[in-house]
Amino acid sequence: MSELNRGAAFGAAAYVLWGVFPLYWPLLAPSGSVEILAHRMLWSLLAVLVILAATRHWRWLATALRSPRELLILTAAALAISVNWGAFIYTVNAGHTLQAAFGYFINPLVSVALGVIVFAERLRRVQWAAVALGTAAVVVLAVDYGAPPWLSLAMAFSFATYGVLKKFVRLDAVESLTLETLVMFVPALGFVLYLEATGSGTFGHVSAPHTLLLIGAGAVTALPLLCFGAAALRIPLSMIGLLQFITPVMHFIIGWLVFGEEMPASRWIGFAIVWAALAAFAFDMVRTARRTARPRAARPAVAVEP
Repeated sequence: MSELNRGAAFGAAAYVLWGVFPLYWPLLAPSGSVEILAHRMLWSLLAVLVILAATRHWRWLATALRSPRELLILTAAALAISVNWGAFIYTVNAGHTLQAAFGYFINPLVSVALGVIVFAERLRRVQWAAVALGTAAVVVLAVDYGAPPWLSLAMAFSFATYGVLKKFVRLDAVESLTLETLVMFVPALGFVLYLEATGSGTFGHVSAPHTLLLIGAGAVTALPLLCFGAAALRIPLSMIGLLQFITPVMHFIIGWLVFGEEMPASRWIGFAIVWAALAAFAFDMVRTARRTARPRAARPAVAVEP
């Protein structure tokens, strides 16, 4: 298998694993969303520490911990991803998986919009059209739900903000997750201990499988990140950008067909508009990647000294 195909397989595995997340979190009932989030942070830290120990990859940690700027940015990133994780867990466990799907459908469009605001990036016409269609989809669903889809917007904007913050750090997925969960470890542990002290915690009090599933939250968080990191080293960003649509498609199918959530005509219209936006976005991304690749392919090879 070529490196490109191996990278595509790793990327697809990452997004498929993220895609089945809506099936995992409801298994943790009767734990509340915040308790699940706290355990996810605790056991994710343990999982990445095991990975770092197995690979003996520690040298970067001392450098990162001595950089106040890096720590400040990663603290903000930890807060953003905590909001994203918490909103997703709450949304799925409350029976609104379709809102989670919509949130991740519009996430690329929100990321593009933040690129304009934060980095003064210039959008091409097709990209502007995609953002406009995404905005229209939000309006249609707001009318359908009787209120803006706040859960979807919370997930989309928190993850897009997380992506913006990660632009300012030079750490891979496992390294970032290590520091982000390390930042949130004390408040997460404090919350879990508070629940246990007040008798409202569920860890170890429901069943052995339930306890193992809470601990497993760390593994299910770390595993797709490892696959994603392996993919990012082997395939171009344009391919990663296309693979990312696997996750919300799976969320949509699970919400609609597995959980039986309602899909009235107005909701279909809203999703159809955002799908049109993403189709335009994907078309523009592929076309731009091909145009960029042609001049590079035409350049003569440059000899590199051994």
